[in-house]
Amino acid sequence: MGTERRRISDHDLGPRGGVPGLRVERRPGARAAARSRLHPRALWRARWPLLFISPFFVLFAVFGIYPILFSLWLSLHEWRGIGPMRWVGLENYRFLFGDGIFWGSMRNSLILFLIYVPVMTLLAIVLASLLHAGFLRLQGIWRALIFLPHITSMVATGYTFRLLLETRSGFVNQALGVVGIGQVAWLDDRWWARISLGLLMIWAWLGYNTVIMLAGLQTIPTEIAEAARVDGATQAQVFRQITVPLLRPVIIFSVTLSIIGTFQMYTEPLVLTGGGPVRATETPVMQIFQTTFANLRFGYAAAMSYVYFAVIVVITLLQFRFVSREDAG
Repeated sequence: MGTERRRISDHDLGPRGGVPGLRVERRPGARAAARSRLHPRALWRARWPLLFISPFFVLFAVFGIYPILFSLWLSLHEWRGIGPMRWVGLENYRFLFGDGIFWGSMRNSLILFLIYVPVMTLLAIVLASLLHAGFLRLQGIWRALIFLPHITSMVATGYTFRLLLETRSGFVNQALGVVGIGQVAWLDDRWWARISLGLLMIWAWLGYNTVIMLAGLQTIPTEIAEAARVDGATQAQVFRQITVPLLRPVIIFSVTLSIIGTFQMYTEPLVLTGGGPVRATETPVMQIFQTTFANLRFGYAAAMSYVYFAVIVVITLLQFRFVSREDAG
């Protein structure tokens, strides 16, 4: 046989620069071209393109990289916002791991996630399936109505829910009294307050998640469902055994966004419950805001922010790891 022609990199060559039986095709101009691109004259010739894209990098460095690095440095100090910062090392983190109020807010976020995310995800799948079906008329109007609560001001929505769920004079309790049901302490009981906040979150974010599910449904080939119906599958069987499994990546994406959004919740509990009763609906962001601007403990709040970020990353990675194990099994 003839000599095999093969292109290999320099680190594949032997100690003398060659491999027996192989004819090496070298590219001597590649490194020279790379060096020429980094030459000061080449950078000077590209000054105008670099100048035009520089505002993005400047703004990102000032408002992105610098705050991250400064908050990390700040978490190792004690500072009231004025005067010199006092170095405390890891003392803020040590105290944080014993702070029951902060970890209670993390537990509240987890409880809220379990209250409203499963219901919202299921409703989003059902509504997206109805909007995707061909028999539904005026689909554009229905899509707009479902998505409308998401673009409504959250402050206005929160105050509206607060008026509706007020224990003594709220419309919901008055309607329940008409049918013979006693008053419900929607905003005055720990668990009812969490349920009320979950209802607000479903109202505000159902349309957003429905759009995500609808986009996922539109990527599923219709031939699969049609073949299943030809084989005698019912509509419920097609939905349960074909639509939902094929929609699984989109569902995972939606749930991941819901995890991040739940732990970042601030406006909704602030307007509806104020974090009460007895801190039952207080979230980590509310606690960080309170520590920073009410208690003026900037270093401790920075440490809370980093631990809070680490918890979200760990939960997200555990979710993806769990999903990947199921896919592998």
